[in-house]
Amino acid sequence: MTTRPRTGRAFAERRLPPVLLMAPAGLVLAAVTFVPLVVMVFMAFTDYDQRSLFTGEFSFVGVQQFADILTDGDFWAAFFRTIWFTAALVIGSIVIGVAISHLMTKLGGGMRTVVTVVLVFAWAMPNVAASLVWNWMFQPGYGVVNWLLTQLRVFGDMTATDWGANTGLAFTSIWLLVVWQAVPFIALTTYAAETQVGPEYIEAARLDGASEPRIYRTVTLPFLKPTILLVTILSVIWDFNVFNQIWLVSKGGPDGSTSTLGVFTYITAFVGLDLGTGAALALITALLLAAITSVYIRHLIRSGEDDL
Repeated sequence: MTTRPRTGRAFAERRLPPVLLMAPAGLVLAAVTFVPLVVMVFMAFTDYDQRSLFTGEFSFVGVQQFADILTDGDFWAAFFRTIWFTAALVIGSIVIGVAISHLMTKLGGGMRTVVTVVLVFAWAMPNVAASLVWNWMFQPGYGVVNWLLTQLRVFGDMTATDWGANTGLAFTSIWLLVVWQAVPFIALTTYAAETQVGPEYIEAARLDGASEPRIYRTVTLPFLKPTILLVTILSVIWDFNVFNQIWLVSKGGPDGSTSTLGVFTYITAFVGLDLGTGAALALITALLLAAITSVYIRHLIRSGEDDL
């Protein structure tokens, strides 16, 4: 019995419906992602500014803006500030998240459910609302955090302390906020992975006389390594692009000392109304994030190949 070759009509009947179903989502994605990206790339090579908003007049300046940015000390200060603050956020959220996930494996069913619900609520809270509440908690004069620190009688009278007016305190407050929001996702993800560790491996290690810390280090962590790597890459992408929390807590102050690339770009484009330079800064940031994302995608592809 011979097999008839697939005709063009049969192929269209098989392939066309999925394409049609995906078309609306594709159009929306193109409208909200690719169109603004194209506009941003276009503006990055122009001197678009406040005058251009009213007159529509602008000039092409080529790569001059990129050259000016790369020789700007404020840009490099914001860049390196972004790098080390991202590292601090990622390390803190990964360490705390993995520790909580391991502790969840030691809890009973009821308490584990309570912890899971609390983590989900913390993760689901919009970061703008969380940042506003965070500001109230750290407010000088009536903030609950200042009151609690004062009651400890270790740091002296902290009642009138303005966290946003001090670089170290502002970064500490923002770090606590971002890590608090990031830990639930990391904890629940790594907990799900840890529940898949075969109990026979742990039991064998115990029979060999290994202590609990050694079992975790030599048996559990190797199983968690792929998951930890993935959440680490995702955390780097998210934390590198943190803006809302920094802007709502400190607005990049005092004197720009907490200004990361996102805040620096926003101030340049929408406060200084130098939209062309702001677009160039956004393009540089997008290219950096694309490089980081490529690492994530390459790892996903390799993981898929290993599973085959």
